[in-house]
Amino acid sequence: MTKHKLIVGNWKMHGIIPEASIMIEKLKKELGEVKKTEVVICPPFVDLMSADESVKGTNLKLGAQNIFWEEEGAFTGEISPLMLKGLCKYVIVGHSERRIYLGETDKMVAKKAAACVRHELTPILCVGDSLQDFAEGFSKVTILSQLQAGVNLLTSDEVKKIVIAYEPIWAIGTGKNCTPNKAAEVIKDIKHTIGEMFGKEASDKIRVLYGGSVKAKNSNDYFEFPEVDGLLVGGASVDHHEFSKIIMGAEKHEK
Repeated sequence: MTKHKLIVGNWKMHGIIPEASIMIEKLKKELGEVKKTEVVICPPFVDLMSADESVKGTNLKLGAQNIFWEEEGAFTGEISPLMLKGLCKYVIVGHSERRIYLGETDKMVAKKAAACVRHELTPILCVGDSLQDFAEGFSKVTILSQLQAGVNLLTSDEVKKIVIAYEPIWAIGTGKNCTPNKAAEVIKDIKHTIGEMFGKEASDKIRVLYGGSVKAKNSNDYFEFPEVDGLLVGGASVDHHEFSKIIMGAEKHEK
């Protein structure tokens, strides 16, 4: 089964409304040759409406950076699946920055992932190890524990519809990237675990991305490993030249 590469740009807390539209317009001009690679842009919530207008008629897709698991209610400051449905296709859930700074737990992440799937949104479920985990040899335990907890509320059919992103915390925004070989090993472990939990079909269908200090100068190295189904790009995605180079690199590796 052929799986096209998936490149996701997480803008994080960057880009006021006029800037978002300008960045997308610039990106569109540089991606005319992209036919197979799936490209997703995840701007801040306030930019989604203008971004939706900007991507119409293109092969660019939108994602959100977070979601709440209830459809409505007294949840001040939260965004429900119903609010996002129709605006975007993908939603990042469980990013390490939200786990660290905002106290998101595995249970919360699992509920968010389930809410996405049941409202026809595709969650990009993030898992990752800390520098301490990495130094003490507990990376695999941490990553697979987060994975198992994050998909705990999904059925075997539902899990086929999600995307998983391996983002080592020690490599996010630090300039230190996990080596492609190591990233591929972790992704193999993730797919193996999905296979044990949900069966081979789920393991074959699910896409697993790598993220963490990805730039144009190192992105092609990850594409050399077939286990890596794409990239979750942070800071480099706000620079349209840099992001375009990453996407074009992925396109060259498409069969």
